[in-house]
Amino acid sequence: MAITQTNEEIVSLISENSTRFDYKKSDTAIILAAGHGKRIKSQTSKMLHKIWEKPTVERVYIACDSALTSSNIITVVGIKAEDVIKAVGKKDNNLFAYQEVQNGTGHAVQVALQSIDKENYDGIVYVFPGDMGLINSDTVKLFRESFLSSKCDMMVLTGLFEGNKEDNYYGRIIRVKEFDSNGKHSLDDFGKVIEIIEYKDILALSTDTPYKAEFGGRTYFYSKEELLAIPEFNSGVFAFDFKKLVKLIYNIKSENVQNEVYLTDLISLFNQEGYVVQAVSPLEQFVIMGFNNKSVLKEMEDIARTNIYEKLKDIITIDDPDDFYIDDEVIEQILELDDKGIPLDIQLGKGSYLGKGVKINYNLHLHKNVLLDGNITLGRNVDFKANVDISCYKGQKIVIGNDVTIFWNNILRGNIIIGENCRIESGVKITGSDEFPVIVGAGVTIKGISYIFGSKIDDGFLIEHSVLIKKEIKSENGEAKLIGYYIPETAGKELVKDLK
Repeated sequence: MAITQTNEEIVSLISENSTRFDYKKSDTAIILAAGHGKRIKSQTSKMLHKIWEKPTVERVYIACDSALTSSNIITVVGIKAEDVIKAVGKKDNNLFAYQEVQNGTGHAVQVALQSIDKENYDGIVYVFPGDMGLINSDTVKLFRESFLSSKCDMMVLTGLFEGNKEDNYYGRIIRVKEFDSNGKHSLDDFGKVIEIIEYKDILALSTDTPYKAEFGGRTYFYSKEELLAIPEFNSGVFAFDFKKLVKLIYNIKSENVQNEVYLTDLISLFNQEGYVVQAVSPLEQFVIMGFNNKSVLKEMEDIARTNIYEKLKDIITIDDPDDFYIDDEVIEQILELDDKGIPLDIQLGKGSYLGKGVKINYNLHLHKNVLLDGNITLGRNVDFKANVDISCYKGQKIVIGNDVTIFWNNILRGNIIIGENCRIESGVKITGSDEFPVIVGAGVTIKGISYIFGSKIDDGFLIEHSVLIKKEIKSENGEAKLIGYYIPETAGKELVKDLK
């Protein structure tokens, strides 16, 4: 089939952002991020919806990259491929594979495996859904350790559904019953995983005819109600022996309601070959949550916030557990500072936001609705009053010295250095560009309705009700003075008239 221009562009983008597959690495993670998610009802790809300010696919990538320290990662993209590729980015031993037509999870893994020379690789393959935005490195590590210690050939990470069975839309884990259809004890096979049957396929079953499953030469029957009542479900996370995976994955048939190639069918195929299939569950159920609608996405965001609050609540003060944001890297800073044994005395007001790139310090106070975002380095004893907004673009830097107070509603943007013991009172806006940064000396007070752009101010000055654009304010004989009501020449002054 001819590739359209759009697909040619995607293939080119994949080539530009994919790096080398390292055949010496024992682990390979495949992240399934090709679906769009119709039920989410958004023009944004399902995989790009954010949990705690990061796209879910990025969170899955981070968990895999952190836990599988010697691994390749293949991200399967499809709908909105360009957006997903840009979100993950170009990284070492990271490849992208393009699933042009979404034909099920099994087909997606087949597409990913095309990136690997099957004759030259012998390792473990892990599969993760791209919408599992709460998964963490500890869960991935535990899953890997469970797979290695079990010496099995395939493993599935399962969850236990809590709630009404009618609300459980996940595939059910079918295990060997204690007795087979002839009433004989299953012995050592009791409890082993036979297969996974998808929810929609269970609904399509007849209520009059039991479902038949084969395992170890024995037959087992399950009623439709029995299958629906199974609480154990498939999370979509798998581990495989690579050689056995490539041997069987192309044998999957699309004989189901969706007419798709299900990765879950490999359980039956592995069992038929006499390979060992096992299942484990995570320590915490929330880590395997995925989402198909906005309400579940909101629930996942709330869980993420609650987890962070619980982690930090006895280290720093968070005024409102339901309304704050701290970037993951800033959280790590907080934990590292706490390990030193010195009280942090950090307080975050309701609605406060500590974004990526902020470098915190002791005795930091963010009042209500303060936003700090970007490469911002803070001294000790810094106090931000309500509604302060401070940020800079990539490549820029803001440095705020010790014992600085920035008052209500002020805005700081760009390249700025503020010396120690400064007071930036209400009504001030400061902007520094790449060419013209703002440098404010120690002990400076800026107050009134003032705007500072690209200027340098010596120590100790009082700036009041002034507009300073690319100015240098230097003290005379070391003596600082008041600069008040400095206004540039007015443009269009002749057009302004007094009302009579």
